[in-house]
Amino acid sequence: MMATLAIVGAGPGLGAAVARRFGREGFSVALVSRDREKLDALAAALVDDGVTARGYAADVRDGAALEAALSQAAHELGTVTALQYSPLPAREYLEPVLDLTPELALDALRFSALGLVTAVRAVLPGMREQQGGSVVLINGGTSVRARAGFAGTSVAFPAESAYGEMLHDALADEGIRVAQLVIPGAIPKLQLENGIDDVAERIWELHTTPGEFRTLLVPLEEGRD
Repeated sequence: MMATLAIVGAGPGLGAAVARRFGREGFSVALVSRDREKLDALAAALVDDGVTARGYAADVRDGAALEAALSQAAHELGTVTALQYSPLPAREYLEPVLDLTPELALDALRFSALGLVTAVRAVLPGMREQQGGSVVLINGGTSVRARAGFAGTSVAFPAESAYGEMLHDALADEGIRVAQLVIPGAIPKLQLENGIDDVAERIWELHTTPGEFRTLLVPLEEGRD
């Protein structure tokens, strides 16, 4: 079986670009998100591009469903040795801080931080068995700079980041790389030479090259979130 990349929060933009980039290196790709219909369409488009890809429907806030999806992917496609955690935050997480309730804060934490913990715990045994692997978190600018207008992610992204940074330190000696790419704003507005393919290339480098935990795609001042 092939090595497998699991993209949690896969979509037709960045997720598809990363899937194609890893596909060129011989990876199969497990696409995880909530919408089965969109997943199947994305997987079909990638297969047409020559990528071995399959969709697995799960809500990241449902730990059992997420764990089952990643387990099924490993069984069907091969051991997950690369994990990208990049679910797109819900609009309600981007509300003013004075509107933030404990319930909404907990939901945002489930979505970002606890979902990552679940995903990592699901794939880590396989990575250890293979004696290597990689985990890349994709976050917006509120992971490093809180903004009162984006209260949910300003609470949840730093928690996700802290867990990732601790993993980076704890797993370095085992050959398992953990990194975070901070994308402060919508990719089309960042004016990258090759657009989303440049981001996918950067993510490939983070998966394959040991380094610091956090990388900013562009300086925070150039982004908006």
